[in-house]
Amino acid sequence: MSIDGTIKQMGLKEDLPKAGLSTDEAASRLTKYGPNQMTEKVKTTLLQRIWHQINNVLVYVLITVAVVSLIQAVTTNNSNTRFTAWFQVALIVSVITLNTWIGIYQEGNAEKAADALKNMLSTDARVIRGGKEVMIPAGDIVPGDVCLLGLGDKIPADLRLISVSNLATGEAALTGESVPIDKVIDAIPCENGLDPDQVPLGDRKNMAYSATLVAQGSGIGIAISTGDFTQIGTINRLVNNTETIKTDVLKQIDMVSKYLFIAICTMCLATFFVAFFYSDNYKKDALGSINIALTCAVAMVPEGLEAIVTLTYSYAVKVMASQNAIVRALPAVETLGSVTVICSDKTGTLTQNIMSLTAFVTSNARYKNNVDANERVPVNMVRDDTYLAERAQHDLKKSGSEILADGPNNPKGRRGHDPSFHFTTDSLHTTENPEGVKPAHPDDNFPVSNGESPTKDWIQSALACGVLCSKCVLGEGGGRAGEIGNPTELSILRASYFAGVDIEELKTDCPIVAEVPFSSDYKFMATVHESSDAPDGKYTCFVKGAPDRMVKLCKYQAKGGVAGEENLEEIDEAYWIEQIAVLSSHGLRVLGLCRAYIDKSSVQAGAQLGQEFVNGRPEGKWLTMVGLCAIMDPPRPECVQAIKEAHGAGVRVAMITGDHKDTATAIGHMLGIVDETYSEAVTGPELDAMSDDELRKCVMTHNVFARASPQNKIRIVKALQAEGQVSSMTGDGVNDAPALKAANMGVAMGKEGTDVAREASEMILADDNFATIVFAVKQGRVVWDNLRKVLLVNTPINNSQGLSVLVGLLVRLPNTPITTIQILYSNFICAVTLGFVCAIEPAEDGIMALPPRRVGKRLIGRFLFLRIIVGTVLLTGCVVASAIIVDTIPRYDYLNAEDRLAMIRAVSFNVLDFGAMSVMMSARFSYNSSFHPRVFKGNPAALASCAIHERYGRIRMGSRHCFHGACVRRYGD
Repeated sequence: MSIDGTIKQMGLKEDLPKAGLSTDEAASRLTKYGPNQMTEKVKTTLLQRIWHQINNVLVYVLITVAVVSLIQAVTTNNSNTRFTAWFQVALIVSVITLNTWIGIYQEGNAEKAADALKNMLSTDARVIRGGKEVMIPAGDIVPGDVCLLGLGDKIPADLRLISVSNLATGEAALTGESVPIDKVIDAIPCENGLDPDQVPLGDRKNMAYSATLVAQGSGIGIAISTGDFTQIGTINRLVNNTETIKTDVLKQIDMVSKYLFIAICTMCLATFFVAFFYSDNYKKDALGSINIALTCAVAMVPEGLEAIVTLTYSYAVKVMASQNAIVRALPAVETLGSVTVICSDKTGTLTQNIMSLTAFVTSNARYKNNVDANERVPVNMVRDDTYLAERAQHDLKKSGSEILADGPNNPKGRRGHDPSFHFTTDSLHTTENPEGVKPAHPDDNFPVSNGESPTKDWIQSALACGVLCSKCVLGEGGGRAGEIGNPTELSILRASYFAGVDIEELKTDCPIVAEVPFSSDYKFMATVHESSDAPDGKYTCFVKGAPDRMVKLCKYQAKGGVAGEENLEEIDEAYWIEQIAVLSSHGLRVLGLCRAYIDKSSVQAGAQLGQEFVNGRPEGKWLTMVGLCAIMDPPRPECVQAIKEAHGAGVRVAMITGDHKDTATAIGHMLGIVDETYSEAVTGPELDAMSDDELRKCVMTHNVFARASPQNKIRIVKALQAEGQVSSMTGDGVNDAPALKAANMGVAMGKEGTDVAREASEMILADDNFATIVFAVKQGRVVWDNLRKVLLVNTPINNSQGLSVLVGLLVRLPNTPITTIQILYSNFICAVTLGFVCAIEPAEDGIMALPPRRVGKRLIGRFLFLRIIVGTVLLTGCVVASAIIVDTIPRYDYLNAEDRLAMIRAVSFNVLDFGAMSVMMSARFSYNSSFHPRVFKGNPAALASCAIHERYGRIRMGSRHCFHGACVRRYGD
C-alpha cells in the first residue's frame, strides 16, 4: 500500500508526516488501542505449583500415614511408640517437602520464553508529536505515531516507512536472514495474486518491525501495529498458546502411581483384616491393626522413586552438558530416546558455517581443496580431474537457466531474502550436449599431474586475484574470529592462507594503484596493482566477478591457470559456461578470477575507476580467465558419521534450510541424507501449495526441505506428529520459537541462537553441532533403559517390604519382621542408593543398533513385569524365611521375647538389604546376561555400593548393642 493510502486507511491527517499526532489524539488512541506492550501469559502462583506437585495419589497415602502417626504420637503414653511416631511424621513430611521443592525448581524456567520476548522490546522512542520531536516511553507508542529511526535504534513498533536514507535493519531474529535488509518506501506489489499477508516478511521492504535493530542509515515510519498486533506480538501469542507436550515417561509414571495406589489399598485392607481377625498380637485390636496396615502402606509406597527419577534425569543432563548438549527441562531427556525424525538446520549445524573454497577449475584441470585442513601446506590442494567433473545427477537433463534457478548463483536470492552472494549469475546458456564439452588439454600434466599437489607459487599466482582484489581481512589463524568482509570472498583468502601463502607479504609486494569498487549493478570488482611479474611499463589488473559476465569479457584463458603471456590461449567459452553449470548443479557458489596487463599510462594512481574501465574498453574482450572458484559451506566431518549412526538407530534425519534447492541437495548427498529412498528435495513454495493431507505424505517421502520459511517449519512438525513421528526440531531465531515449542523436542542453537529460541526449547546446543544431537539421542535411550532398571530395583524392594508384613502375620510370627523405621530407611538409603547405581549405568553395547522406542511403549512391559514379580516373590520368601528360622531355631532360646523380636527384625532387614543388592546387580543389564564377568565392570558405583552395604551389614549383624539391643528396642515397636 502506498504512503498516502496508509495514512488514509488509518484515518489520519494528510500533514501527519510533518506534524505527527496531537497530544489529545495520541491519548485517545492510547485508550482505544492500549499500551504498546505484549500481553503476558497468566503465571502460575507458588500455591498452584505446590498443589501441582502434591496432587498425586501416592502423596495422599503418605499424608494419610503421617496423619495417623501424628494422632498416635499425640495420644500414646508409650515413650518409644511416641518417638517412633514423631520420627515417622518428620521423615514423611521431609520426603514430601523435598520432592515438592525439586519439582518446583525444575519448573522455574517454564515461563521465560515470553519474558525473553518482552525484554527484546524498545524502552524509549523518538516521535513527532504536535509538530515537535520528543522522546517518549515505547509503551506509549500508538498506531499513527510518526517514529524517527537512527543507527543502532531498536524499532519500537511495526512501522510503514515513509522516508529512508540508506536505511537497513537487522531482522535475523525475526526472519532468519543474517544480512541486514535494505529498506525502501515504495509500495510492494503482490505477485501471483498473493494476499498482502502472504508476502514473506523479508520481501516487505517498506516495513520495519518491532524489536529489530537499525543496522545502517536512518528513516521515518508510521506506527501501524503495536503490542500484541506486531509481528513479535504474534509470535508471543503463539509461544504462550502452544501447549508443552507431557513426556511419555511422566504419563506412565502417573499411570504406575495409580496402579500402585490400587495395589497399596488392596494390601492395606488385606493386612488389616488378617491382623484384626487372624493374628495373635493384633486380634480385635482396631488401632493396632490400622497401624500395622499403614506400616504395609509405608512399605509399598516408593517414597524415593520421584527423587531417583529426578536423579536419573539430572545425571543424564550432566553427561550431556559435558558434550555441549544443555537440557533445560529434565523430563525432556527421555523424549530424546524415542525420537524418530531429527529435523535440523543446515548452516552451522550440519555445516561448518565457514564459506570455503572447495574446488578450483582451470582450463585443463580441477583442483580439490581440503576444507578441513589445519596445517599451512600446499598439499592441501590436490589435482583431481574427476572431482565435480560432471553435473549432479538431478541436473543432468536440465538447461543452464533451470540449473541457475535452483542454485546459489540465482540473482533472485532465496525465498524472502536478498541474495547474500553478491556475484550471482544472470544467465547461463549451455550447450545441448554437455558431455561433448571437454577441456582444451585434458591429458597433459601441466602444471602438475593428476593426483599431485601444485606448488605454493602456483597457488599464490592462481588465487592472487581473489586475494588482492578484495578488501576483506582474514580472521586469526584463518578462522572466523576477527574476520572482516564477505564470507564468499574470505574463502579464497582462507584457501591461500592454508596453502602457505603469506597474504600480507603478497599485498605488500603488489601494492594497489587504483580500483573499481564492487556494485551489484555490474557484479564485479577490479583492482590495478604494481607487480614484479608484469612486463615493463605495465600494471597487473585483477578482475573478480560473476562468472558468466567474466567469460563474456575474456579474450584469452591461462593455460593450466599459469600466469604469463607465453601461457595465453584463446578462450573456450563453451567449456567455461559448462563448468559454471556443473559447479552450480552441485550447489556451489561460483566466482570467476581474471587478470590482464595494462599500460601504466592508462591509469592514474589512487583513481576511483568506473565500471567502464572493465566493460567499456574500446578493444572489447581483453581479460584472461585464470579459473573458477567453487565455494560452499562444507559439511562438518563429524556429522557424516553421526548421521550414519542415526540411520543405524532407525532415526531419520531431515534438513530444513532457507538455502537453494541444489545447495541443499548437494549437502544432503555429502551427508548421506539424500539417498535412493529420499532422492529429491522439496521447496518452501511447493509446501505452501500443499494441503495438510498432501503435506503429511510429503514429510514421509522427503528428507530435504529447501527455501523453507519458519511457517513451513511448524507445518512440517505438525505433519510429522500427525503421522505418529516423534520429531526433534532445531532453530535459532525468534520466528522459530513456535516450531521449537510445538516439536516433541525443541533444540536451540547456543552460539548463533537468540534468547527467545533458547527459552522456547528443551535443549540447547552449546556448539551448534548436529553430532551433539545424535549423542543426546543416545543418552535419551540410556535414560529410558535406566528408568526401567530403577523400577526393577525399587519395585521388588518396596513390594517385598509390604508383603513381608502381610506374610509374617499369616505365618503367625510374633510381630512384623521389619518395622516402619526400617522400611523408611530401606526406601531411602537402600532403594535410592541401589537405584542410583542403575540411574548412572552407562549405555549397553548395541543400544544405537536398536530402532527408536515406539510411541506408547509401556515403561513396565510384560518382560519387566515378570522380572519384578520374580524378584518380589524371591525377596519376600527370603525375608520371611529368615524370620521364621530365627524365631524357631533353639540357638536363640536364651533371648527374651523382646530381644528375640529384635534379632528377627535385624536378620530380616539384613536379608532384605543383601537381597536388594542381588536384584540391583541383575537389573543392570537389559539386553545382556548378568551371569558374566561384565557384571563387575562398567559402573564403579555398583561395586562401591555393594561394598558399603556389605560393610554396614556386618556392623549391624555384629553389634548387638547397636542394632539388636537399645536401638531396636527403642524403634522396633
